[in-house]
Amino acid sequence: MIGAVQCGARQFGGSLKLTLGTLALLLIAALVFAQHAWGLPWTPPRIIGMCIGVPSFLLLCIARVQLGDAFSARAKASTLVTKGLYSRIRNPIYVFGALAIAGIIIWTSRPWLFLVFAVLIPLQAYRARKEAQVMEEKFGPAYLEYKRKTWL
Repeated sequence: MIGAVQCGARQFGGSLKLTLGTLALLLIAALVFAQHAWGLPWTPPRIIGMCIGVPSFLLLCIARVQLGDAFSARAKASTLVTKGLYSRIRNPIYVFGALAIAGIIIWTSRPWLFLVFAVLIPLQAYRARKEAQVMEEKFGPAYLEYKRKTWL
């Protein structure tokens, strides 16, 4: 995900609806999951899955909010994200999204679902490379310096 983090009310810019809409969908998904999980026994895989999935899901939400109006389904460069989670990780939405999915897979105790990663990870790697190309074209040396200082 490509974008920018800004301070104050300008952080959301014209995408307040998009940000709130995304967060509403994530909240609904979390509530449906919680309702389903409520009465199930707390087995070790469920505990491990929750310990991975819940923090990852929360960090995914934070990354989405920090992206603000720079969020895009397509690789485009409006502003370089360098603050918040983006100060350490270039693609926190991909990282924490994958970890949240891994937590859910562990929680379900169905290891065969890790086949999802056989499709997901290469797609995310491809998308991240495309976004890096767009960012490098737009921001040049500033992006290369940012890339040098961040992970993934």
